[in-house]
Amino acid sequence: MGGYRVMRQDDNGNRFLVAKDLDRAEAQRLAAEFEARGHKQLYWVEETAGAAGAEKGTGTDAARNA
Repeated sequence: MGGYRVMRQDDNGNRFLVAKDLDRAEAQRLAAEFEARGHKQLYWVEETAGAAGAEKGTGTDAARNA
């Protein structure tokens, strides 16, 4: 399993988990793919290994690998 996840923040500041358990390259590729779609949301990659108290995604988005 990978140690990276892709997160999204919408126009209202809500944060969502998009994908988890990815390797770094795949997480960066996925975040770039979503960014390229031209939506107003912000996407970024976070390292999850050893991330104590890291924010968990919530909401209605279907999380890949959930």
